[in-house]
Amino acid sequence: MSHPGTALLVIDVQESFRQRPYWQTDDLPTFTSRLQALIDGAKARGIPVVQIFHVDDDPHFSLKSGYVRTLDEVSLEADAIFHKARHSALVGSGLDVWLVENGIRKVIVSGIRTEQCCETTTRHASDLGYEVDYVTAATLTFPMTHASGTVFSVNDIKKRSELVLSGRFARIATVEEALVDAPIRSAA
Repeated sequence: MSHPGTALLVIDVQESFRQRPYWQTDDLPTFTSRLQALIDGAKARGIPVVQIFHVDDDPHFSLKSGYVRTLDEVSLEADAIFHKARHSALVGSGLDVWLVENGIRKVIVSGIRTEQCCETTTRHASDLGYEVDYVTAATLTFPMTHASGTVFSVNDIKKRSELVLSGRFARIATVEEALVDAPIRSAA
């Protein structure tokens, strides 16, 4: 690890979501492009890439389903892999122990879904004392309908997540900003 103290978290970027009724591909190309740039940039800088998969009794999130694997559009060789059954990647997965054992004090958050597991992990990490960069462009979500019938677009949801996280729980960062203070690994 040539950039000690920082890890990229890639949360729930798995084929399971493609099986859900709310799955849409409208934002998929932008998301996968930004996520891949973040992954590639982290690798080039020696930042460990940590992959977290959601696993539970839902048929599409069961390990037996074959869907608990990296989304087809993303190329990723993880330095560590964890399974979680809660919204926060820091609950019951072993990730918290791994972060401590590896001297990680800053996490870069990316993944699926913006307002759920990504946001929850961000809040939890911040409460535990981690510095957090939340890379909205490297998160994916889907429109949601409020009980009143109001439909919240992907952009509405992302803006809301940025609003509640910024300055309280995380720095809202672009891919480039999240990587800027990480030196590029020199060829040995």
